[in-house]
Amino acid sequence: MSRATLDRAAVALLLVALLAAPVLLDVLGAPFWVNIIAEILIWSLLAASVNLLFGYVGLLSFGQALYFGFGMYGVALSIGHWGVGFWSAFAIGVLASILMAAAAGALAVRLTWHYFAIITVIFSLIFYFVALSSKALTGGDDGLSFAAPPVLDLGGWKLSLTDPATQYYFILAVCLLCYGLKALIIASPLGLAFAAVRENDRRASLIGIDVYRTRWIAFVLAGALAGVGGALFAFFGRYASASYMVYHVSGEAVVWAIVGGAGTLLGPFVGTALLVLFRELVSGFWEHYLLAVGAIVIVAVIFAPEGLVGAWNRIGRRDAAQVLPEADAAAAAEART
Repeated sequence: MSRATLDRAAVALLLVALLAAPVLLDVLGAPFWVNIIAEILIWSLLAASVNLLFGYVGLLSFGQALYFGFGMYGVALSIGHWGVGFWSAFAIGVLASILMAAAAGALAVRLTWHYFAIITVIFSLIFYFVALSSKALTGGDDGLSFAAPPVLDLGGWKLSLTDPATQYYFILAVCLLCYGLKALIIASPLGLAFAAVRENDRRASLIGIDVYRTRWIAFVLAGALAGVGGALFAFFGRYASASYMVYHVSGEAVVWAIVGGAGTLLGPFVGTALLVLFRELVSGFWEHYLLAVGAIVIVAVIFAPEGLVGAWNRIGRRDAAQVLPEADAAAAAEART
């Protein structure tokens, strides 16, 4: 079996497992884990947001939680204060994130390296404190709760997220759509421009790429990804809180993306799944489980600096490099005969 066939089989198996999870876990008497998988899917969008900037454009952001929070509050405020419907609230949450990312990115992408990381943290802190102090609007420390309207209301028939299976499949569908769109963008000329800017922005500029505009587009797209994650999280918990906008949430997403594999499509999902599952399994009997999480991250960075998916891809490239000379030698021998 070729490496490409093996990769496609693994992705297909993962997709089947995700689709069958509610049924299988219910049969096994562990429906609680359906919500954990849903949570992994949501958080993986935040990690994918970090990965889009860091892995594909070379910009390390510690402020993506800000756009996650805008998506979350966009939904909560739209439903809780303004009484709009499900899809309108979803759109407002994502649009709020995009607009915030467009405004912040216009300033942030003028900087690189640690200056860029610092300004993303500053933006995150500013709006974190604004959300905390605006208690009448955001609920401050207490957050903002709301009752989610139905996804569909066709006369007497309603489709609502109060049903756990409906909620899970809705989150899965949105996440698959986001990953699909991200894959298309990465494979497009825009994705090639991202890679060129990441490798060498001066050479990219010399061949006609507008580096500033390319970085800004990537920043806005990353903000949209984080915003979708925040909107889903608001629907998932029927709650929004400023505590999800602070920089340590962004830091966790950075860790998930790096452990899974920066610059790979599925790396953020793999890293998020690994560390969230580890947290759920270990935190119940060991209070200081974060020490083990730190150890896992250190081991991953030392022995697989390109992340788990990146290491898997590297092994595939090495195997292909070994096969090609053997194929060339066989072809040469055949030609001689």
